[in-house]
Amino acid sequence: MASRARVVAVAGATGLVGREIVTRLCAEADVARVHALARRPLAQSHAKLQMHVVDFAALALLPALDEVYLALGTTIKDAGSQARFRAVDFDANLAVARAAQAAGAGRAGLVSAMGASAGSSVFYSRVKGELEEALSALAFDALVIARPSMLRGDRAALGQPVRPGELRWARLDALLRPLIPRDLRAIDAADVAAALVQRVPRAQGRELLKSGSMQGAAAA
Repeated sequence: MASRARVVAVAGATGLVGREIVTRLCAEADVARVHALARRPLAQSHAKLQMHVVDFAALALLPALDEVYLALGTTIKDAGSQARFRAVDFDANLAVARAAQAAGAGRAGLVSAMGASAGSSVFYSRVKGELEEALSALAFDALVIARPSMLRGDRAALGQPVRPGELRWARLDALLRPLIPRDLRAIDAADVAAALVQRVPRAQGRELLKSGSMQGAAAA
C-alpha cells in the first residue's frame, strides 16, 4: 500500500471482535480515521474514531475509504430465526462490503468461522461460506478471511448475550488445551482482531487465516 494515511471502516464495531479491531486500528500510526458502523453507539472514544449508528438494511453512502473490516455476526438463537440470522451474517456484511467498495475501499477483512463452506449441510456454516464466496466475487484487491474456532472474550461486559457453546468449549479447552489440535483450540477475540489488522494492509488477493495461525497474534 502507499504510505499515505489510511481511512478504514469497521462494521460490527460493538461486537467481541469488532471492538478489538477498532481499538487496534486507532493505535495504528498510519491510520488517520476509523469509521465505526454499528446499530448502537460504541462505548469508547478516540481522536481518530468516528461513530456511525446505522441501519444495515438501509445503508447511507459511506465516506471515502481504503479498507473495510466486517465483523457483524449473531447466532440463530439470538436472532430468533434462520432468516433473521442470515439478514445479519450475510445480508448486512455484504451490504457494507458493497458500500465500502463503492466508497473506494480496495481491501477487506472478514470475521468468518471455522467450518465455513457454501456446500455445508449445517445452516450456520453454509451462510458463512456463502458470504465468503459473495465477497470474493466483489474482486477486492485484497480479501482476508479469518476463520476462528470458538471465541474467548467477555460478551457480558459488552452487553451481549452470553453464548453457552463458547463457555462450554472454553472450559474444556482450559482442561485439555495441550491435547486439542491448534486449529480447534478456543481463541481470544483479540488474537483474531490482531491477525486481521496485521494482514489486511499487506495482503494480495484472497487470503485465508485459520484459527491456529492466529493464536497469539495479539502479542506479536
